[in-house]
Amino acid sequence: MSDISQRLRRYFLVYTGSFLLLVLLLGVLERFGLPPHWIGYSFLFLTIILYASIGVIARTSDVSEYYVAGRRIPALYNGMATGADWMSAASFMGMAGTLFLSGYQGLAYVMGWTGGYVLVALLLAPYLRRFGQYTIPDFLGERYGGNAARLVGVGATVLASFVYVVAQIYGVGLITSRFVGLQFEVGVFVGLAGILVCSFLGGMRAVTWTQVAQYVILIVAYIVPVAMLSYKATGLPLPQLVYGEVLERVEALETTIFNAPAELEVRRLYRERADAFASRIDHLPESLSEERQRLSAAISEMKSGDASMRDIVVVERQRRELPQTAAEARDYWEGSMRQAAERGAPPIHHSTPFPGASEEERDTSRLNFLALVFCLMVGTAALPHVLMRYYTTPTVREARSSVFWSLFFILLLYFTAPAYAVFAKYEIYSGVIGSSISELPGWIAAWSKVGLVAIEDMNGDGLLQLAELTLNPDVIVLATPEIAGLPYVVSGLVAAGALAAALSTADGLLLTIAGALSHDVYYKIIRPGATTQWRLLVSKTMLLIVAVVAATVAAQKPASILFMVSWAFSIAAAAFFPALVCGIFWKRANRAGAVSAMLVGLALTVYYLVRVQFDAIPWLGIHGIGMAPWFGIQSVSAGVWGVAAGFVTLVVVSLLTSPPSQRIQDFVESVRYPRTMR
Repeated sequence: MSDISQRLRRYFLVYTGSFLLLVLLLGVLERFGLPPHWIGYSFLFLTIILYASIGVIARTSDVSEYYVAGRRIPALYNGMATGADWMSAASFMGMAGTLFLSGYQGLAYVMGWTGGYVLVALLLAPYLRRFGQYTIPDFLGERYGGNAARLVGVGATVLASFVYVVAQIYGVGLITSRFVGLQFEVGVFVGLAGILVCSFLGGMRAVTWTQVAQYVILIVAYIVPVAMLSYKATGLPLPQLVYGEVLERVEALETTIFNAPAELEVRRLYRERADAFASRIDHLPESLSEERQRLSAAISEMKSGDASMRDIVVVERQRRELPQTAAEARDYWEGSMRQAAERGAPPIHHSTPFPGASEEERDTSRLNFLALVFCLMVGTAALPHVLMRYYTTPTVREARSSVFWSLFFILLLYFTAPAYAVFAKYEIYSGVIGSSISELPGWIAAWSKVGLVAIEDMNGDGLLQLAELTLNPDVIVLATPEIAGLPYVVSGLVAAGALAAALSTADGLLLTIAGALSHDVYYKIIRPGATTQWRLLVSKTMLLIVAVVAATVAAQKPASILFMVSWAFSIAAAAFFPALVCGIFWKRANRAGAVSAMLVGLALTVYYLVRVQFDAIPWLGIHGIGMAPWFGIQSVSAGVWGVAAGFVTLVVVSLLTSPPSQRIQDFVESVRYPRTMR
C-alpha cells in the first residue's frame, strides 16, 4: 500500500502543478489579448476533457470496482474524494451567497455541515464499513430482514439523492450559460454529458479518482479569488485571518447606506407596493378584471401617444403574463406581495445574530438557526452518497481516518466562506451602491441575462439603492471576480471550480441512485441470479434515465441551489437517521419499527416541506396548498419534525411488536464489535 500511496502522491503532485501552470499560462495570454470567452472555453472544456479521460482510463466491468472501487482507496484520497463529493454547488456557490444575504444566520450551514461529520465518525462510518456491502438499503435489508426495509430505503435514497442532483445540474446550467454563452436549458444538458462520462463508464472507481482531481481544482478556484480580494483590501492574502477588519468597514457602510434618505424612500415605496398587492388579493376576482382593463387602457394610450415601442412591449408582456383565473392570481400576487414586503423591510446588519423587530421574531430566528443546524448535522450523517464513500476504504481503521481527512479538506473551504461573503459585500457596498444606473458595471447586465441579478429604479432618481438591487445567492461567488475587477482568468478559474464541485457531487449522487435501483431492487429482489453483465447494464441504464429526468427538472429552475440541497438533507435525515442509529446501537429495534419510522418520518417531512414552501404547484394544477410554519420553522428545516417522529415511532412500534430474531441480534453484535469483523 505504501508503494501505491507514493505513486498516487507523485501523480497528483504532477497534476496539481500542471493545473497551476495552465492558470498562469491563461493569465499571461489574457495580458497579451486572449478574448475572455476563449478563457471561459479553455477552463470549462479542458477540465471536462480531463474528467472524461479519467473516466475512460478507470472504466471497469467488475462489480466490486463499479460499486465500491474495489475497497482499495487509501484514507487520504478517500478524504479528498469525499470532500469533492460533499462540496457541491451548494457549498461552492450557495454558502457564501447565503452568508452574504443573511449574515450571521448563514453560519448555520457551516456549523451543521461540519458538525455532521462528527456524527458520521462516531455513529455510522466504521460500523457500515465493517458491514462491508454496497449500499445503505443493503444494510437496512440485512439488519431488519426481508425486503420491506430495503424497498423503503431505496425509495428514500432515490428521493433525497434526486433532489440533491437536480440542484447540482441546475448549478452546471448557470455556469455554462454565463461563461460559455449557451442558453440555460441547453447548458444543463451539455453539463450532463460531462457528468455521465465518469459515472457511466467506471462507476465508483472512476468517480473516486475524478473527484480527487476535482477537489484540487475547486479548492484552488475558491481560495485564489478571495485571497486576491484580501490583498487588495488589507495588503495581506490571508482572508480567513483578516476579514474581521473588512467586516468593520462593512458595518460602517451598512450604517450609512441603511439610513440614507433615498434608501428609506425606496423601502417605503416597496411597502406601498406590498399593500397594493394585498388589496388586489382582498378584492379578487374583481381586481383581476380591473387590472386587465387597466393594462389594456395603458397600452392603447401609449400607442396613441409618443411612447417608445420598447415601453409598449413591456406593458404588453405584463398583460400577457397576467394570471387567467382568480386562484392563479392569488398565488401570483401573494408571491409578489411577499417579495415587495421583504424589499421594504428594514435591512439587517451582517453581524446581527437572530434578527427581528420584536423578541418573538428574534426567538423565531434563533429557533430556525438551531433547527437548521440540527437538520444539516443529522442529514449529513444519513446521506446515502456520503455514507457509501466509507465502503471504499480497505479497512475500518482507514474508514475512521478517512472521516478525519474529509473534515480537513472540507474545512479549507468552509473556513474561507465567511470571508468570501464579507469581501464580496464590501466590494458591492463601496463600489456599486449609489452609482448611476446608466453607468453600472458590465457584470450586472451579464448576470441579468441569466436571471440572477435584477435592478429596478423604484424612486426614479437614476441612482442604485440597495433595496433596488436583487442578487440571487448563487451568483455571489461566480460574479465576485468581476465585481472586484480582477482579471478574467480568475472568473474562468472560479467557473471551473464551481463546475468541478457540481460535477463531483452529481457523479456520486447518480451512482447512488443507480446502485440502489440496480443492486437493491433488480439484483436483490427481482432477479437474484442476474449475471455481472446484466447488473452493470441495468445500473448504467438507470443512471442514464435518472440523469436525463433530473436535467429536465433542473431546466425548470425550481428553487435556489441551497434550498434544494437543504431539502435533500431533511429528507435523508428523516428517512434514515433513526433506522440507521437504532439499527446499530439498539438490538431490540425490529423490522416493523424501522419501516414504520422511515415511512412516518419521510411522509411528515415531505408534507411539511411542500406545504410551507409552496402556495401552489401550477404544473400539477394544484393551488392554495400553503400553510403557516409550525413554530415559525422554515421548510429547509422540515426534517426536524420527521426525525423526531421517526425515533418515537421506531421505539414505540418495536416495543409493541416481536423482537428481532437471534440471527439479526448476532448480526448487530458483529457490526458493533471488532472481534466479529468481516
